[in-house]
Amino acid sequence: MNISFSEDLAKAVEVLRAGGIILYPTDTIWGIGCDATNPAAVRKIYQVKQRIDSKSMLILMENPNLLNSYISEVPEIAWELIDVADNPLTIIYPGAKNLAPNLLADDGSVGIRITHEPFTQQLIQRFRKPVVSTSANISGERSPLNFSQVSDAIKKEMDYIVTYRQDDLSQSAPSEIIKLGLGGQIQIIRK
Repeated sequence: MNISFSEDLAKAVEVLRAGGIILYPTDTIWGIGCDATNPAAVRKIYQVKQRIDSKSMLILMENPNLLNSYISEVPEIAWELIDVADNPLTIIYPGAKNLAPNLLADDGSVGIRITHEPFTQQLIQRFRKPVVSTSANISGERSPLNFSQVSDAIKKEMDYIVTYRQDDLSQSAPSEIIKLGLGGQIQIIRK
């Protein structure tokens, strides 16, 4: 299928706005995504991944200035961590707000990564909301490092599969994960 970058973006945004789920490239591995503010769309992802919804999923944003719209109080250290991060970094923030409740951890926290991947950045800019990003696999199975490793079982459940970067066979790694507390506590979850 030969589709332009802008047509691919437009179709992905259309599906997100309709409450659908997409398979798309991120700054780390291929992810399953949906509108991070839509509980029904989030539920679909849990069903596809065969995962219990007490295990939260992270969201992607393209601009750190949007953090205040989704986090009650951004710990001061977060801004420094975002500025100095050389590799993709997911930060788990306390006090999430304006997001689908079934997306959050039991303690009300949420993992957010600021993406620098061109397609994902433009997708989020056009959609104007954060997008869920979770590995494109059934829970417990190996995460696909590129599109060729995504199972047919996952692909057939998607409302849209982005064509951009499907032929990219490079092996990406998941992001580092740090959890922040309101008092500036830092806990490294995955390095």
